[in-house]
Amino acid sequence: MSELSNDPKIERLTRQRLAAEEGAKALEEVAKKAADVRANMARLRALRLAKEAQEIRAEILVGNRPKPKPKKKFGS
Repeated sequence: MSELSNDPKIERLTRQRLAAEEGAKALEEVAKKAADVRANMARLRALRLAKEAQEIRAEILVGNRPKPKPKKKFGS
């Protein structure tokens, strides 16, 4: 059995298998981070759109208020 563990082909295959496993884990982490970033961007976009909508509603409210009539001067 000790002859097999010293075989360079087996060592190389073991290193390749470990590298493939680590690579897969790294890709999973990158994909998870990308999904988290997209979710955060969507959350921020929703907040921005809600704020813009609120600002527009406020502008419309101010624009729809009747303008105060000028006061008449007594005796003119």
